[in-house]
Amino acid sequence: MQVLQAPSSPHLSIQTSKPPHLTWGLLPSVSVNSSPFSTLHFSLHSQKDQRLLWSPHKRFTSRAASVEVGDSSVSTGTAEGDVLKALSQIIDPDFGTDIVTCGFVKDLQIDEASGEVSFRLELTTPACPIKDMFEQKANEVVAMLPWVKNVKVTMSAQPARPIYAEQLPAGLQTISNIVAVSSCKGGVGKSTVAVNLAYTLADMGARVGIFDADVYGPSLPTMVSPENRLLLMNPEKKTIIPTEYSGVKLVSFGFAGQGRAIMRGPMVSGVINQLLTTTEWGELDYLIIDMPPGTGDIQLTLCQIVPLTAAVIVTTPQKLSFIDVAKGVRMFSKLKVPCVAVVENMCHFDADGKRYYPFGRGSGSQVVQQFGIPHLFDLPIRPTLSASGDSGVPEVVADPQSEVSKIFQNLGVCVVQQCAKIRQQVSTAVTYDKSIKAIKVKVPDSKEEFFLHPATVRRNDRSAQSVDEWTGEQKLQYNDVPEDIEPEEIRPMGNYAVSITWPDGFSQIAPYDQLQMMERLVDDVFEPSVQA
Repeated sequence: MQVLQAPSSPHLSIQTSKPPHLTWGLLPSVSVNSSPFSTLHFSLHSQKDQRLLWSPHKRFTSRAASVEVGDSSVSTGTAEGDVLKALSQIIDPDFGTDIVTCGFVKDLQIDEASGEVSFRLELTTPACPIKDMFEQKANEVVAMLPWVKNVKVTMSAQPARPIYAEQLPAGLQTISNIVAVSSCKGGVGKSTVAVNLAYTLADMGARVGIFDADVYGPSLPTMVSPENRLLLMNPEKKTIIPTEYSGVKLVSFGFAGQGRAIMRGPMVSGVINQLLTTTEWGELDYLIIDMPPGTGDIQLTLCQIVPLTAAVIVTTPQKLSFIDVAKGVRMFSKLKVPCVAVVENMCHFDADGKRYYPFGRGSGSQVVQQFGIPHLFDLPIRPTLSASGDSGVPEVVADPQSEVSKIFQNLGVCVVQQCAKIRQQVSTAVTYDKSIKAIKVKVPDSKEEFFLHPATVRRNDRSAQSVDEWTGEQKLQYNDVPEDIEPEEIRPMGNYAVSITWPDGFSQIAPYDQLQMMERLVDDVFEPSVQA
């Protein structure tokens, strides 16, 4: 090893009493809803008014009729069906769906003769705040079955990986969630929040890393005290080996033996890129990025080279802090990074039985109200919090039962829950239904759901291969795309787009905004001839 140098239309509902059909339409805001117990008949009007009846018909069946676990399907009336029906009573509060539908139940084994049942609950993260409740409820509901004498529940978590790993540098392909902690203003306690949030998540059972992205003034070497204070490089792989403190992996320019940087912006962006993408992070559930102040090149570089899952915004009560924070929130909004929580630092202190607000009130609440961020956490002024930042031992490590630690525990639960929701929404935002030969779209944070014809999506590609970048001339012609084309694979691309692979090998990047503007297959007026 060596030391590193260095317009909206009304929503239309499909009525299950009448078999509807889909047709071309230019409705920018149409929702297609259907009952899970209906048999739907779809037909398509092409631009040449040629109608074909899609076959086979899409059939939705209730979970009671057939439940899939792993690679096997079991029917009602069997022991497996009894167990799965019992487990389906347990609802995941984050997804609003039962744990069987969520796919949490794995390795179900039943011995009817002895009445023994064993299975594994694979949660989305080891830091799930209600994993103990899941385990207890699973034991209870299965044990209530009259023929069950013994229940064995094993808890596990999904492997750490992003849902779009193939587009990432190798060092980031085994990180499930990347969370930015940002303020866009210096001196508000952003690094304090980032470090204590990271160690809170680690205490919840997650595998965590911290990346200090402030090259000009790195804070991590002061706030934590790893035994090895220099980053090492693997000479064979040319990769960086992070240092570690209390089970959390750490990377900072301050650990590179260079102290604070004196360099121009492009060079800083290159250093950040190298530190972040060539580090051997290993499997992480959460990588916390301590963002530098501002909204310039460095921040944009970070947002572009890594798929940020979410952002936590840090502010203080002053009006000036709100003005700077608002810029950061708008930056994340344009980059399609959800801001899931606001932390208002240095809010108040208690003395003589009274609570005082020395810097005023309302900055955090104003951010929440103006930008619709769902969660607000107030941090009091505490000498111990400041002292822990200077001593190299984070507050949540030094005193896990303190008031401040409890606030960070609530923040950690919020981050875990919101990241799980975001991953679920992104992974199911755009899917292909082979039975009706349509692409279903449900954009994250939207209740709208609609269908697109695959040929329409392919013809609307706006890349240089389809449209001349200089003249705007359409190079891909209408007849170049067969009407019956089907996508081979659809993969999420961060929180803003999907990558669609077509039979000719072309990989199309389709942003959600563009999909929402395409011609849709919409609910049309019922025609008896179609039913016949």
